[in-house]
Amino acid sequence: MNRRSFLQNSSLALGALTLAQKTILSSLFDPTWKITMLRNHIGIFTERGGTIAFLLYKKGIVIVDAQFPDTSKHLIDELKKKSEEPFTKLINTHHHADHTSGNISFKGITEHVLAHENSLKNQKRVAATQQTEDKQLFPDQTFTDIWSEKFGKEKVSLSYFGQGHTDGDALIHFEHANIVHMGDLVFNRRHPFVDRSAGASMKNWIEVLNKAVNKFDKNTLFVYGHALDGYDVTGNADDMKKFGDYLGQVLQFAESEIKAGKTKEEFLKNTVIPGNTEWKGDGIQRPLQAAYEELTVK
Repeated sequence: MNRRSFLQNSSLALGALTLAQKTILSSLFDPTWKITMLRNHIGIFTERGGTIAFLLYKKGIVIVDAQFPDTSKHLIDELKKKSEEPFTKLINTHHHADHTSGNISFKGITEHVLAHENSLKNQKRVAATQQTEDKQLFPDQTFTDIWSEKFGKEKVSLSYFGQGHTDGDALIHFEHANIVHMGDLVFNRRHPFVDRSAGASMKNWIEVLNKAVNKFDKNTLFVYGHALDGYDVTGNADDMKKFGDYLGQVLQFAESEIKAGKTKEEFLKNTVIPGNTEWKGDGIQRPLQAAYEELTVK
């Protein structure tokens, strides 16, 4: 068969594939990770775990969160294709492993790792409990309420508004681009994990979200730690308000069931949050249990 006939037959064969077969075939060649550029040389990386944000500037690269050791290596490889500059700062929104266990991939290649002081305490505590200290790259810089630094034309500012998803959640604001990484302070249409072992407070979480809505403006683009399949990991203040309403509905539901005499075991059998149809999928027992315990455990 000559080359021309081969190409014609190959094209006919490819055209005969069903859409499903083409999707499967393309998935064999497409990477599982994705980079999306947002504004002003700031982008996000998604694969497995919490959403990563990054800033490419004239003299370096700033990263927010690191997912897992394997996925963080994918991130590093992809960013090296985009910039020859060094990694100057890795920022952790909080201590959970799907945001910080990938820190280790930056050992020896980033100048500093930054997080809220409580995030560092939590990361060290969990690592000691799990005996994984040797697999960690702990923050060498911490802050309490506010922190800021200029990176080229961009100014990066961190704020801490109190207990929420944990007691060490930082908001990272790229001021010039007006992008805020919320970490796991926002789960977009996905039932959240509420880490009571790390000082989480659903009641105060609502206040944290309110403070964020009031601090930033209508043009602010927010980056979320997680989203339900089919929903975006970026959005606006409306998503923040809706998530705050959802948390309030969970607490209100728990309070009414406790007053009705329901035990925790009985309460956890619920599969819907009255008045809320947007947050769905697996994991509803996580916020239900956290709400019940927050209202009953002293």
